[in-house]
Amino acid sequence: MDLVSADMIRQKLKSNYSIRYRNIAIDEGTVEIIYDETLCDVKFISEYVIMPILNKNKTITNSKMVGKEIITSASVGYIQSDDEAIFHILSGDAILIFDFLSKAIYCSAPGFHRRSLDTPPTDTIIRGPREGFNEVLQDNISAVKRRIKDPNLRFESMEIGKKSKTHAVLAYIEGNAPEKLVNLARNKINEITADYIFYIRAIEEELYMNKTTFATIGYTERPDVVASRLAEGRIAVFLDGTPVVLTMPYFFVENFHVTDDYTMDKYTAALGIILRWGAFLASVLLPGLYIALFAYHFNLVPFIFIFHMAASRAGVPFPLIVETVLMLTFFQLLREGGIRLPQPIGPTLSIVGALILGDAAVNSGLTSHITVLIVAVTSIASFLTPKISISVFYWDLIILIFSGLMGLPGFYMGFVLFVSRIASLTSCGYPYLYPLGTLKTFKYNDVIFRSDISEISQYVFAEDDVN
Repeated sequence: MDLVSADMIRQKLKSNYSIRYRNIAIDEGTVEIIYDETLCDVKFISEYVIMPILNKNKTITNSKMVGKEIITSASVGYIQSDDEAIFHILSGDAILIFDFLSKAIYCSAPGFHRRSLDTPPTDTIIRGPREGFNEVLQDNISAVKRRIKDPNLRFESMEIGKKSKTHAVLAYIEGNAPEKLVNLARNKINEITADYIFYIRAIEEELYMNKTTFATIGYTERPDVVASRLAEGRIAVFLDGTPVVLTMPYFFVENFHVTDDYTMDKYTAALGIILRWGAFLASVLLPGLYIALFAYHFNLVPFIFIFHMAASRAGVPFPLIVETVLMLTFFQLLREGGIRLPQPIGPTLSIVGALILGDAAVNSGLTSHITVLIVAVTSIASFLTPKISISVFYWDLIILIFSGLMGLPGFYMGFVLFVSRIASLTSCGYPYLYPLGTLKTFKYNDVIFRSDISEISQYVFAEDDVN
């Protein structure tokens, strides 16, 4: 009696128009081939599955013989149940059911459309590889394997989503990645109980250990970035259907590094890192400091600035703190609109909208020139660290409110609260501020001033470094 029933498969997939059923009569009996024409290569099935069966020169006696001696597909396996058969059909495999054998078999025959490995639009680079991930899991893993030929490189396959059965892969280099880190990620992924998983954010939220807007789990669309982090002893998580790959642990200082820092000379890289740190501090502290000085501590501001400030604010109906919050919100709306609109329109809207908004707000008496300047500098500075720009916006408002209530003492309190919050965060159990404030050495070779590539490439992230 067959373990896999073609009638049962027809019943469960009766409303799926793309499922094809092909019966082949041979001397031993009937072979039924079932596949999804939108996922499989029909020509491949004809040439390497159907034709070998029709042209066989020996009698089929068991399923293993079909897989080893007749079908020439690279991937062949055996099916034990109807549910397993349906899973393979919906995954892009062709299954063969023999009315004279006890086991059905499946063979890989992928033929779905895939996007090329183009340059990621979210991570541009001046010098270096242009290759990015696409939505096909096998292509993404292949792009990493071509860069790391270490026999200790491991890819553990998992299925998440009770009904979607989405394929996920945990990658790490055995001996480099701490075992505690690998076990943590493996257990967290296996604990996901959702029925359908389509976005890698579901895995990311499971791995988050803090409620925060800061990214404590890294993400990238670049194979070279994933390869370098695996070489450092970190781990990566791939999900079929998305070009985004998670890497962990992820540390705060990485928000100020880009791929070009490692493809250009170290002096140019150092300048870029310093500019990003300076822009980050300006974007977080400038609005609060502006409120504290001009609302409470006039004596610390040169007289000429006070005079211009008073003239500029003449007729503005709102208090300074309300005025600043409104302008920050307007600029955030422009940024969001520029992101969501189609690519050819978005950047134009952001630039023109900011110019028109700033000019109209000043001319209408809604805000002052100085406030527009402060908010514009804050917004532009936040562009240099895009992965934490939303976190910067939230903390802008928090520090600004403290400054509006208490002046400079409130500004200092808000800043200390901000630093304390970052220092309290962890990434998969590791300090988020690593290597800042840790006892062991990273030698600070890649925090602000990058050392020679040959020197920092010898470093491997290890358990002892954060203890």
